[in-house]
Amino acid sequence: MFSYYLKLGWLSIRRNPLLSTLMVAAIAVGIGSCMTIITVNYIMSSNPIPQKSDQLFYVQLDSWDPNNEDDDGFEPPEQVTYLDAMALMKADKAYRQIASNRSGLVLEPQGEGERPFAVDTRNTWADFFPMFDLRFIYGSGWDDSADRNLERVVVLSKEINERVFGGEDSVGRSVRLNGMDFQVVGVIDEFLPVPKFYDVTNGAFNEPEEIFIPFNISVEYEFPRNGNTNCWKTPDGDGFEAFLNSECAWIQFWAELRNETEKQDYMTFLNAYAEQQKELGRFPRPLNNQLSNVMEWMEKQEVVDDDAQVMLGLSLLFLLVCLLNTIGLLLAKFLGKSGDISLRRALGASRSSLFIQHMIESGLIGLGGGVLGLGLTWLGLRGIEMLFGDFVKNLVGLDWVMVLTAIGLAILSALLAGLYPTWRACRIAPASQLKIQ
Repeated sequence: MFSYYLKLGWLSIRRNPLLSTLMVAAIAVGIGSCMTIITVNYIMSSNPIPQKSDQLFYVQLDSWDPNNEDDDGFEPPEQVTYLDAMALMKADKAYRQIASNRSGLVLEPQGEGERPFAVDTRNTWADFFPMFDLRFIYGSGWDDSADRNLERVVVLSKEINERVFGGEDSVGRSVRLNGMDFQVVGVIDEFLPVPKFYDVTNGAFNEPEEIFIPFNISVEYEFPRNGNTNCWKTPDGDGFEAFLNSECAWIQFWAELRNETEKQDYMTFLNAYAEQQKELGRFPRPLNNQLSNVMEWMEKQEVVDDDAQVMLGLSLLFLLVCLLNTIGLLLAKFLGKSGDISLRRALGASRSSLFIQHMIESGLIGLGGGVLGLGLTWLGLRGIEMLFGDFVKNLVGLDWVMVLTAIGLAILSALLAGLYPTWRACRIAPASQLKIQ
């Protein structure tokens, strides 16, 4: 029976192509605009590391100015100082932990005639790679001894390895960065977490760094900092050493804590460390250290900002307007079939069978609108990419979840739009229509 109703619905759509096209177009425009914004919001709010997001915690220590209150009260700074980062690393109280920051260096290719070019680098520790589940094409990350012994080693991204070494196994070979030779110990596979959760402060939707270097090496050679640096008081003295010993926060700190017990123990350690620093004249504000898992940190940093939420609401309202237009068109179409409906009723068709038939026809119109709406969604995402460039290119992908969501939303919208027109059509009195005929 379902296939029979499909056939009747298709024949009805073909019988009045202009009106059917208008309905499909109305749904498609609404779905296209709505799904463009939904897709961007979906990617912005997605879980970038679902397999362990509840085990990774961003560390905040409240070492800040006692006279500086922000909009949310006395919140701790988003990053930690060098003094605190090194103290936490030395204590080694977490299952895994890393301090890291973003930098930028100049890579000098060894090929004849090739020009140097700038690369984004991440200064970090050996635990970075297993903590964030990075996959390797060649080699592996460096070990703890490389951190301790200031070994000049690097891990390359897949893209840099292809650019410099033609995609070959480059483990054991050297790259020259800022005039110094570094040995390649590993090449990671494609790594593109969205949002870029491990360094939201420097851009939640920026691309990951191209080269990874031991943090202590970056300090030893005073590599530049390409991230946020915030100081609540001037360093005591001049030079890099004075900066390292200052109250300037510029390092992101993550700890991997596998269960609630480890989390509670680590928080106890952080509070004890803060109390110790208070005795030394630091940490002048009330105790307010914080641990936030990945999704809590994304929410705290407002990765999905208010403007995106407003745009989502407006797009849903626009879809509603399109559905109201579709309701009017369906009402005109179904009431225009009053003679056919009355004849079927007179031949014994029940109201329920007529209702199902016309709802299936509405569903077919929705399916057509969904398919066309996917095309409009793709065009909308490409338009956003052209307008904002590299800043949003990680946000304008259309995966199968969004494809199925678009089709499902279009069919559901058409079915909702078809409820009232179908009900009205099924209420037609057969006698009056047959009398006219």
